[in-house]
Amino acid sequence: MTKEQYAKLFNEMHPGYFERDYVKNVPDSEPASEMLLELKGFDTNVYEKELSGNVTFSLYDGDMKDLKEAVAKVVPHWVEFFNESARIYCGYVDGKIASFCMIQDFGEHIMDGKNCRIGGPGCVGTLPKYRDRGIGLTMVKNVTKILREESYDYSYIHYTYETKWYSKLGYKTFLTWTGSGIK
Repeated sequence: MTKEQYAKLFNEMHPGYFERDYVKNVPDSEPASEMLLELKGFDTNVYEKELSGNVTFSLYDGDMKDLKEAVAKVVPHWVEFFNESARIYCGYVDGKIASFCMIQDFGEHIMDGKNCRIGGPGCVGTLPKYRDRGIGLTMVKNVTKILREESYDYSYIHYTYETKWYSKLGYKTFLTWTGSGIK
């Protein structure tokens, strides 16, 4: 796809995005990235990390208060997005929340002339005391596998500065932007 087609896709998925105050404040010196991964080519062996301790992963079915407390320790303004209607996936250490993300459905969109389902992990975070162990990226890998199993065509990462981190799974930047618009 061309840059113009990607820009059209972005604007279709996020209408009025550049009118939001928090988006207007993204400086030109720090462009944010949008990333995609075509799921038919996703290599589930691309990232293998031996996790120490008692680490498990699953869809979240616990108390929302506990989850919101964990999210608040990472990015406080994300708490509002984590509610009973959100589909949430977590990594745990000894049964305690270590990492979290939402599994998002971005709908169906035309890409390269065909109708494609797009989903993705959103609001991805790991509590500070559990970072640098591979838990967060393994969680994102698991969510990417779930999306492929659910017949999504693409997995999409919205508004990130962690491009090197996501690229370990094969995600590629397709667009960058600042408060003044798409670059």
